Amino acid sequence: MDGGDRLVEIRVLPGIDRIDAGDWDACAAPESGDGGRALSPFTTHRFLRALEQSGSATAQAGWAPHHLVASVDDQILGDRILGVMPLYLKGHSQGEYVFDQAWADAWERAGGKYYPKLQAAVPFTPATGPRLLVRPASPPDCPPDNPVAPDTVRAALVQGAIGLTEQSGLSSLHITFCTDAEWELGGRMGLLQRTDQQFHWRNHGYDDFEAFLAALASRKRKQIRKERAQAVANGVTIRRFTGSAIEPGHWDAFWRFYQDTSGRKWGTPYLTRAFFEAIHQTMRDDILLVLCERGGRWIAGALNFIGRDALYGRYWGCTEDHAFLHFETCYYQAIEFAIRHRLARVEAGAQGPHKLARGYEPVTTRSLHWIPDPGFRRAVADYLQSERAAVARENAALATMTPFRKEG
Repeated sequence: MDGGDRLVEIRVLPGIDRIDAGDWDACAAPESGDGGRALSPFTTHRFLRALEQSGSATAQAGWAPHHLVASVDDQILGDRILGVMPLYLKGHSQGEYVFDQAWADAWERAGGKYYPKLQAAVPFTPATGPRLLVRPASPPDCPPDNPVAPDTVRAALVQGAIGLTEQSGLSSLHITFCTDAEWELGGRMGLLQRTDQQFHWRNHGYDDFEAFLAALASRKRKQIRKERAQAVANGVTIRRFTGSAIEPGHWDAFWRFYQDTSGRKWGTPYLTRAFFEAIHQTMRDDILLVLCERGGRWIAGALNFIGRDALYGRYWGCTEDHAFLHFETCYYQAIEFAIRHRLARVEAGAQGPHKLARGYEPVTTRSLHWIPDPGFRRAVADYLQSERAAVARENAALATMTPFRKEG
């Protein structure tokens, strides 16, 4: 790949362990070099390694790692890794949250083979974040850390993924939950652009939960107070754990909750028990575990990951049903934590227009798609044009239905 006067080399790695954690995170989370949190905990080496080492994201599970590495042979820096992309050869469309099963059906009815395909994503994680992970440009008057322009490296990663798709005779490449800037770059490079919808809570500088409630219309404010009271009315106590306060027994309880919910949603849990053991060892400081206790037993819980400026709600489960306990555990506890720790937003995962009444607002999520076959590409492009317009209309309409007080 052309990087100006330097040739950017693209390599494929069959596992995250094939690259040093420091080299990966220098691209995936350069902001954490100051000792703080990563913007996205999900693209860090330790998170992806936990998925692979636990058997959750492996070839046997339909997620065969094919991570891309962009490097350059520099006279000063030597063989320098400039960018990486979390990439998987997928044998199905499960655990992605950007649904393409209808595309697969159409292609296979036409005599094609849709699977395997390439997926640039974080497995089982519908959270927007960079997928073209690049070392930042060096500040002026500093020794070069990245001797190639970051956008050139990003383009090289995209070209490398397209090349791998076509050389391997695959039906498609999908880059899901990418950033707005990546979406625009991919569009300029000819990838198909798709949009979808999520609901995020935004912190408008609230001092506490009561200040957030004060921003809501009176009826909505009363409803949330009623829900919070009813959630704990049957002797339920809710506790929050982070860091060293999280104990192995807490994961035993949460595993039961996760198995129950995942079994009802998709039949087989995506994550293995070993995954939770792995993140306990390497990511406790990036985790908020909310557990509910009644009668001396844990009865429900929610798992959240903490980024530099956001809290990401991921999994919930319970062994007892109590009115509004789900809303309290997953939404209101997350909002309280975000306010206390001055986080800018809470991302509560995929789906859920019911979040609107709890102060979560509609946002647009984005993905990119490369389809080598020209006829199939045209058909999908026509569909996506209509879908983007429909998503924009729905988000605009929902934005007028938030529970916040109307000014004037």
